[in-house]
Amino acid sequence: MNNSTKTNELYRIPERGKIAGVCAGLGERFGIEIWLIRIGAVSATFLGVSFVPVMYIAAWLLLDKKPIEKNTINSGLDHTVSVKSKIWQPGQPPKIAFRELKTQFRQLELRLRHVESYVTSSEFNLSREIDKL
Repeated sequence: MNNSTKTNELYRIPERGKIAGVCAGLGERFGIEIWLIRIGAVSATFLGVSFVPVMYIAAWLLLDKKPIEKNTINSGLDHTVSVKSKIWQPGQPPKIAFRELKTQFRQLELRLRHVESYVTSSEFNLSREIDKL
């Protein structure tokens, strides 16, 4: 889960949902793992709380889909890694999050090495001299 920031609006998120994305929207809104909300809803339904399915269907019909966020400049790297400190919080376990960060830093270092090798090459100097003409 990369979008772990709380929002003030309540939306459905069908892309992350199993049926209509209502539980995914609730999880994002309140900062709780989606699977916990799903377990609560299914448990309440099986325990005879009859308003849960009715509320789910009402939310399905009334809530808008979450607008798609546009990434301005993203070069294939996800710059937001959320580490959870408690099991019910959204985010990734620390081990996985830090492994992803390590991979991202490795990719950034390789890109930086490529840029450095180009800037210090004779091809760059030649190109710069031609541009001066």
